[in-house]
Amino acid sequence: MSAAIALRRLMTEYKEITKNPPEGIWAGPPDEDNMFEWECYINGSPGTPLEGGVFPATLKFPKDYPLSPPSMKFTCEMFHPNSMFPSGLSTDKAVYQDGTVCISILHSPGDDPNMYESSSERWSPVQSVEKILLSVMSMLAEPNDESGANIDACKMWRDDRTGYNRKVRNLAREVVGLPALQDSEEELGGNTKLR
Repeated sequence: MSAAIALRRLMTEYKEITKNPPEGIWAGPPDEDNMFEWECYINGSPGTPLEGGVFPATLKFPKDYPLSPPSMKFTCEMFHPNSMFPSGLSTDKAVYQDGTVCISILHSPGDDPNMYESSSERWSPVQSVEKILLSVMSMLAEPNDESGANIDACKMWRDDRTGYNRKVRNLAREVVGLPALQDSEEELGGNTKLR
């Protein structure tokens, strides 16, 4: 598949995601002269400790897109059971220390050599940028402690949910330039309530 076909597909997806953006997500190329690199912003889901945060990432598309999946990398710090981010903090099915997102939908088509995921969960040309970003948003909102990439975050999520929520809420606030919450602020229902 030629780069021209990939470019055409990316232009179509960009037009669609601009015309009908999914709630809580923005994505597109910062420079329309290079459609193969996009910036993304994912809002923290309401009712989660990430609520109020806006988490930047990049998508890099191969020249044979959509036959091969793009790669995704967060460009901010995160603390999540299923991810590892730039400062060593952690998304499901993982984000590594350099921020690279490792989620089934971004894995190359075919059978998983580790037999962890079915081929139907992996990349196929019918997937899209929108589906990728919605999958990552869902992963961030619903940690999977059975598939942890950040052991410290998994342990804290299981054993000290209030502390975990406080830490994640503070990170979400820092990402948008707000000060951290003070210990005296209330924790209700697992989510931080601001006074």
